[in-house]
Amino acid sequence: MLKEFKEFAMRGNVMDMAVGVIIGAAFGKIVASLVEDVMMPPLGQLIGKVDFSAFFLSLDGKSYASLAEAKAAHAATLNYGIFLNNVINFLIVAFAVFLVVQQVNRWTKKPAPAGTPTTKECPLCAMTIPIAAKRCGHCTAQLSQS
Repeated sequence: MLKEFKEFAMRGNVMDMAVGVIIGAAFGKIVASLVEDVMMPPLGQLIGKVDFSAFFLSLDGKSYASLAEAKAAHAATLNYGIFLNNVINFLIVAFAVFLVVQQVNRWTKKPAPAGTPTTKECPLCAMTIPIAAKRCGHCTAQLSQS
């Protein structure tokens, strides 16, 4: 069983996925820092010196000066400011992944459309050769470009 697990874990797809998860986690931290430390403070300043992560609603009906104070009192809170930061994080990550996938799709070869011939017959030996061939690989005849 250990041998089978080793074979499974060492397959290319599993290793690629593991690397992707690790890089994705690191990328997530970078994006979280971008949103919380770079984007939200100026946005909060524009709106009126507001810190979005401090927006919360106390569910016990009491009023607290800050989220930290509410948490210290073990009050149930609805932290919609933190949720807003996380939504923005998600949108940035989703957009970045979209751009990466779009670029990778441009790099990969697109298959020939169905019905497009990829081979032809040599006029001298009647063997099948690639459509772009300039010389027959079987009889070595020089082919005219058409």
